[in-house]
Amino acid sequence: MSTLLEVSGISVTFDGFRAINNLSLQIGQPELRAVIGPNGAGKTTFMDIITGKTKPDEGRVLWGERSENLLGMSESQIARAGIGRKFQKPTVFEAQTVRENLAMALKGDRGPFDVLFYRRSAQDAARIEELAQEIGLFDHLDRPSGELSHGQKQWLEIGMLLAQDPRLLLVDEPAAGMTPAEREQTTELLVRAARTRAVIVVEHDMEFVRRLNCKVTVLHEGSVLAEGSLDHVTKNQDVIDVYLGR
Repeated sequence: MSTLLEVSGISVTFDGFRAINNLSLQIGQPELRAVIGPNGAGKTTFMDIITGKTKPDEGRVLWGERSENLLGMSESQIARAGIGRKFQKPTVFEAQTVRENLAMALKGDRGPFDVLFYRRSAQDAARIEELAQEIGLFDHLDRPSGELSHGQKQWLEIGMLLAQDPRLLLVDEPAAGMTPAEREQTTELLVRAARTRAVIVVEHDMEFVRRLNCKVTVLHEGSVLAEGSLDHVTKNQDVIDVYLGR
């Protein structure tokens, strides 16, 4: 498995608070990785740095076969380089149908006029149906997205990211607010997506992480505290102390 993302020696301080402290980790391609840790461990800041939202004080973030430095790139350049991020709250166009949401997200160098005079090619139409199948919304293609359940909106948003064909997908707390059946389907969706790309899931819910059955990175005070399978890290005394607040 080749390394897709290499974070090394990253630190960032906000108003005297060190949110990320000499953080280093590597993500392969394809790979599914869960990132866990108590509140304030630096999980969101870690994602902010990878996507260019926050610039660290030191360290580097290398991307892809050419080891490009993401720190010199803007948020939009990073997105174009193949990094997609899904926030906790779904942001779909509620008045548009599932099909229209996926069509708008499809990768392509479309300027404003192309979108305005957009004619769906047969190839695009087939890709939209394939994505809808993958996210479990094939039977809802012509429904306005505002009518979907919370879980379905989350899947649609993941589908909109997959439409852009990212090489790395960052997903923030996907299981929050879902029914047990939706959570199970979300697990399957992320596991499938990670067969062909890297997927990093930031999650609080240990039961959900257990279902993902992947390598886990535990963050604490902005650094990696432990790494390995969930069983391995939950037996680690440092992790137990941090989670139980000893």
